[in-house]
Amino acid sequence: MTSILNADLHCHSVVSDGTLTPEQLAARASANGVELWALTDHDEVGGLQRAAAAAKAHGMKYLTGAEISVTFAGETLHIVGLGFDASDPRIQQGLMTTRGGRGPRAMEMAAGLAAVGIPNAYEGALKFVGNPELISRTHFARFLVESGVCKDTYEVFRRYLTEGKPGYVPHRWATLKDAVGWITQTGGVAVIAHPGRYKFTANEEYALFSEFKAHGGQGVEVVTGSHTVAEYVEYATVAKEFGLAASRGSDFHSPDESHTDLGTLPYLPGDLTPVWELLADRIQ
Repeated sequence: MTSILNADLHCHSVVSDGTLTPEQLAARASANGVELWALTDHDEVGGLQRAAAAAKAHGMKYLTGAEISVTFAGETLHIVGLGFDASDPRIQQGLMTTRGGRGPRAMEMAAGLAAVGIPNAYEGALKFVGNPELISRTHFARFLVESGVCKDTYEVFRRYLTEGKPGYVPHRWATLKDAVGWITQTGGVAVIAHPGRYKFTANEEYALFSEFKAHGGQGVEVVTGSHTVAEYVEYATVAKEFGLAASRGSDFHSPDESHTDLGTLPYLPGDLTPVWELLADRIQ
């Protein structure tokens, strides 16, 4: 399978913080010409059986997926796992532990918002949650838009949900070593998601890629919804420097919120190893 493949290996359903069901996502991906698809909900594999069945019904090739939240150098970053055995207790237990901190954090966020005159934000956010274990800032943002506090989710994050703002509460996620281990020990490939989004210094980024590789990480998202064309080039170079395979994914969450639709990204640069070449025997 070459780099000229419409693969979309990063998107979210109602099982985490997307607004479409796994079945609706599969239909949308198929309609947009996606040939190889993965659902990568945050810290959760609960939608994967439905996604696999829907992919099969639409004639798409499919990989298991999840996006794991990691704390590294004081920042939150995301590691996408692809092609792992989702029934393995090691990854299921790891993800359950990671999810466990979200509830108390959400209550603290609601308290912070209440203190600046926005009551009942926890109850409001819950209306947008498919899975209460996975309540997140995105759900609070949707509530604040619905209730007229802000005009869109970008404004909510800027005014209320980023560091130093009233509704921001940091969370300690998995370690990089743990996240990569859960994926690789269960037969999958670990991929650094959208590296252009992180606010790392050059030294911190070098440390991230070095440590990721040392723990057995094998891939990086080069072409993804939040990257600029310059970042496609930058992370293609990083992939080659560290000997990593390249992944491609829209990071699609919602027809109303996402800039990049499923299956609409440019192809991977041809001189990179596509991550799906490492996963040929795991594609369903």
